[in-house]
Amino acid sequence: MSAPERIPPRSVTATDPAAAELLARGELTVRGRIREASNAALYCTVTHEDREAACVYKPVAGERPLWDFPDGTLAGREVAAYEVSRATGWDLVPPTVLRDGPYGEGMCQLWIETAPGAELLALVDGEEPEPGWKAIGLAEAGEGRTALLVHADDDRLRRLSVLDAVINNADRKGGHLLPTADGRLYGIDHGVTFNTENKLRTLLWGWAGEPLPEEALDVLKGLRDALTPSGPLTAALTPLITPAEIGATRARVDALLTSGAHPEPGTDWPAIPWPPV
Repeated sequence: MSAPERIPPRSVTATDPAAAELLARGELTVRGRIREASNAALYCTVTHEDREAACVYKPVAGERPLWDFPDGTLAGREVAAYEVSRATGWDLVPPTVLRDGPYGEGMCQLWIETAPGAELLALVDGEEPEPGWKAIGLAEAGEGRTALLVHADDDRLRRLSVLDAVINNADRKGGHLLPTADGRLYGIDHGVTFNTENKLRTLLWGWAGEPLPEEALDVLKGLRDALTPSGPLTAALTPLITPAEIGATRARVDALLTSGAHPEPGTDWPAIPWPPV
């Protein structure tokens, strides 16, 4: 009698409800290192029962110390950003969990395959963007030439700009934007978020000062309710960031609802990350 044919594992995607469970419970196998990352980031596969996926594992032990964030907290902040994204209903951050791995506790996030040719950022000549684009600011384009840095006037980016304002993202670069073949957009690398001081630093300033869309206002109202002391989002964030940081997040949501507008760049902190990509 021949052995039964082995059924290959089913690949799990970001929209699969089982993705977070797979990341949390599956067996991690390191396949390589992502050398472009500023902290230790390992490309892995994760398997559990009949499911598998590619993922990124960032062990706490591989985090570089930062002067303005407590040591060993970046992985928790990445998971906290996922929890806030999930609470918005926009699902802009890939499924992310905090778990033990081959090099100790760390962040584990589903790997996202990007769609080639999706243009979200550009350098253009002139002082004003073309229709369908939003101006970020002037940038050095090499050989002494200055060009206008622009981003797409895209609802997905606009939602991400609101999320960044809520989580106080200090490092929204172009390389952190992952468009996919099914039309979705994901943001990654949220280790420097949730600071109690205003550190918003992003490429997505194109809507600065403009009224927030009704959709965003509705989402912010939902976050305000979820961030009450006994709210579900407060409970999800409590193991990941400090009470002061949760309070600051609540205050940022309230400020956005009070102003009814996208935030504008501050003067005490560089508004645009460098390099921008």
